[in-house]
Amino acid sequence: MIPRLLLAALCLMDFALPAHADGEVQKLITAADKARLDRFGETRKAALEEAKAGDPAEVRQLDALLAKPLVAFSDKDLTGNWKCRTIKAGGLSPLVIYGWFKCRITDDGSGWRLQKISGSQRTAGRFFDDGEKRAIYLGSFSVNDDKAEPYGSGPESDQVGYAFRNSATEWRIEFPAPYYESKLDIMEFKR
Repeated sequence: MIPRLLLAALCLMDFALPAHADGEVQKLITAADKARLDRFGETRKAALEEAKAGDPAEVRQLDALLAKPLVAFSDKDLTGNWKCRTIKAGGLSPLVIYGWFKCRITDDGSGWRLQKISGSQRTAGRFFDDGEKRAIYLGSFSVNDDKAEPYGSGPESDQVGYAFRNSATEWRIEFPAPYYESKLDIMEFKR
């Protein structure tokens, strides 16, 4: 009886563990983007250190955003319309926080897809599970109404980042070492 209970508990535990990046993302991600994710921690740390020299009011906004506790993605459907903004940390300027634009999340049956639909700098891409409180985003950068190139088209358009959720109405993507301007881009989402 006890071995059966242990076996049942182990089976239940297997389903309760967080999902990790599946083989699909590993097949799609470029070597350059895998390297960016591998250096995520050190890139983020350097960018946030540089950001401290930015406008004090903007530094407080960034600190407040990053201080929010992380929550699981699994119990929330992100589909729908969001307001979104980009925060650029480190690089050409210590810290720049842009205004709010429009983003949309859809679910095509294989997962969530993001499209930034206003503003001059756009992104379109897809999310992949990477644990209970983090997802991987693979996307493509474009400008204005130019059609986004497919992910994997090259370093000028390819984007990679980790997504983190703070609440039912707030989450973000952190892009380490983006091709343009900064050391870390953070795309913040709110409803």
